[in-house]
Amino acid sequence: MSDFFNIILRSLKFDKSVFADNKNFSEASIYYSIIIILVISILGMVPGSTLYNSIGNLPGIEVPSLRKIIITSFVVWLIKTIYLYFVGIVIFPSKSTKCSFRKLLITVAYAHSPFIFYILIFNINLIYFTFLIYIWYCIILIVGMKEVLKYENYFKPTAISLAPQFILFIYVLSIISNFNSSTIS
Repeated sequence: MSDFFNIILRSLKFDKSVFADNKNFSEASIYYSIIIILVISILGMVPGSTLYNSIGNLPGIEVPSLRKIIITSFVVWLIKTIYLYFVGIVIFPSKSTKCSFRKLLITVAYAHSPFIFYILIFNINLIYFTFLIYIWYCIILIVGMKEVLKYENYFKPTAISLAPQFILFIYVLSIISNFNSSTIS
């Protein structure tokens, strides 16, 4: 169990050796990953309930059950890993990339470590800290991808891991610009 906490603490400090050390990807590491995702999905309810309670009871909006939250967390973890595997290993591998899906799955779970701090977002005034925690997660994921996929620099892992967010941002901007232009005319 001390290995588990050691992995979490070292990944929170952006320690590259967490992802370079094959000992951290042993048989027990998949169970560590499942525990991390399970704990993070439960702790993610804290800022969600804080936000829900601050907006009040809006008709048509209900709090999802714990079962739905946990299932969704595991599905998102798998989808994120499938995306990173396909883009990082199949489409844009480096010359020395030799990574299994399992190792990338564990890397993505280790990168979720900053979400433990969701427990501190118990007040609506602290809800903006979710952005800092998410940026922390993205940085750890980029560092982990660089080490696991053996990239020479940080450009590829940054582009690969942040591409979905950039696409979503551009999409939302296009919707907002279409909405603004249609309301003015």
